[in-house]
Amino acid sequence: MIEHPRDFLKRLFERAVEVADPMRSLAGFLPPKPDGRILVVGAGKASARMAEAVEAAWGPCNGLVITRYGYGRPCQGVEIVQAAHPVPDEAGLRATARMLDLVRSAGENDFVLALISGGASALLVQPVDGVTLEEKQAVNQALLASGAPIDRMNTVRKHLSRVKGGQLAVAAYPAHMLALLISDVPGDDPAFIGSGPTVGDSSTPADARAALERWRVAVPPSVECALNRATGVMAPGDPKLSCVDNVIVAAPRQSLDAAADLASRSGCEVRMLGDALEGEARDVAILQARQALEIRASMRPGDAPVLLLSGGELTVTRRGAGVGGPNAEFCLALALALNGAPGIHALACDTDGVDGAAEVAGAVVDPATLALAAQAGLDAGKYLAENDAHSFFQAVGGQIVTGPTLTNVNDFRAILIEPALL
Repeated sequence: MIEHPRDFLKRLFERAVEVADPMRSLAGFLPPKPDGRILVVGAGKASARMAEAVEAAWGPCNGLVITRYGYGRPCQGVEIVQAAHPVPDEAGLRATARMLDLVRSAGENDFVLALISGGASALLVQPVDGVTLEEKQAVNQALLASGAPIDRMNTVRKHLSRVKGGQLAVAAYPAHMLALLISDVPGDDPAFIGSGPTVGDSSTPADARAALERWRVAVPPSVECALNRATGVMAPGDPKLSCVDNVIVAAPRQSLDAAADLASRSGCEVRMLGDALEGEARDVAILQARQALEIRASMRPGDAPVLLLSGGELTVTRRGAGVGGPNAEFCLALALALNGAPGIHALACDTDGVDGAAEVAGAVVDPATLALAAQAGLDAGKYLAENDAHSFFQAVGGQIVTGPTLTNVNDFRAILIEPALL
């Protein structure tokens, strides 16, 4: 018999985060410490923790890593700079310029270790000529509100940047670079992790323009001009990328598998729905609610509980002015679709501890969620219409707050379905 469903689901999420901790996952991918000059650079929500893991294995290193505010770690030699995410700021701009200068100083016999995780797209900020930081911020905000999938957002970001799309690696050429990556993107394509600063990309400025048009993102004239000329994004086969090795050290599937193993050992029948789900959070919630209801209807007393697990990166198209992220919105839409159905509990959280722009990982849902809301005079449908899921779950006591997890393998969703009692 498993413990209380809410506690059980939290324990599964904690296990998923634990497996993705760079202090556990990174050391096995590090080579012996090279002789000669070593530079450690990186960006992302997990990058400071990754640098900490490197120095635990190699000792003090020279370098510069940019992470989100609140995600810094004590390092012996690597400088940790904290900057804004998901919308870049001046601190990220200055730090990125310094990082480019640092890697440009590398010679043929030097070794550059790049540590890249989700969040690097906003933290590595160096706009192309003619585009200001303020304009880049405005484009970022509009993309985040558009509902565009992460790969399309990153296509736009690459072609407005002087560091993404392989350009960080080219700045270090001809030094050898090893890039260790923690994936937060569906499919684990290195070109889209942090907008691929160490990976070539086959997209074009026309692809970026098409994405802006498809998701109706208005941009200032300077951005239109930038996307009407060739950008610095490197083609995958460019010779200057021949000195780079890109290696993924943690990915969503590993975390889901660890949670699945724990659930199986606790007596659940686990059904994996995929580690690369995309789409509008509320639409995916409706589909998974239907699956859960169908499973519950087919269960007999005494059957093992069924656990539906999924990962990936869902999106939210901003329709209202509320506070919410894709995981909380998934949970709110799921609660409405389940309508208090007995025996079904769910959790959806971002493994980095930040769902959307709020300092909240996500939320939990149980059969009493809507009843609690009604008792408090809350209209759950109105909260969903206003994209205000975080406010809703704060009011009903359903928020999951972890603080910085120091890693990022994207969304974690679990739906527990228990059979009726005898």
